[in-house]
Amino acid sequence: MANAQALFAIAALGDPTRRQIFERLAHGPSPVGELASTMAVTRPAVTQHLGVLKEAGLVTETAQGTRRIYRLNRRGISAIHAWLDERWAEALNAAGSTLDQDF
Repeated sequence: MANAQALFAIAALGDPTRRQIFERLAHGPSPVGELASTMAVTRPAVTQHLGVLKEAGLVTETAQGTRRIYRLNRRGISAIHAWLDERWAEALNAAGSTLDQDF
């Protein structure tokens, strides 16, 4: 299950616009309007991209009056980190096995 979450999150970041939103939110929480004002896409498009990032577990939203404030979700980022750590460990083990066989 964790692997599926990580892979979905990685796929969500495959889109350049979503990556840009994600990187912007890495600097701090923001409402949709502020995000949209710094991008070359419409506010509705930013909202749609945020929906994908939220579904992927990479962002969360909270209500502040009539505004929704978006921020990065550490749990989603941790899932990607854990998945990459596993792949890295597998690669190192495979490299070590190859080296052991060569000597």
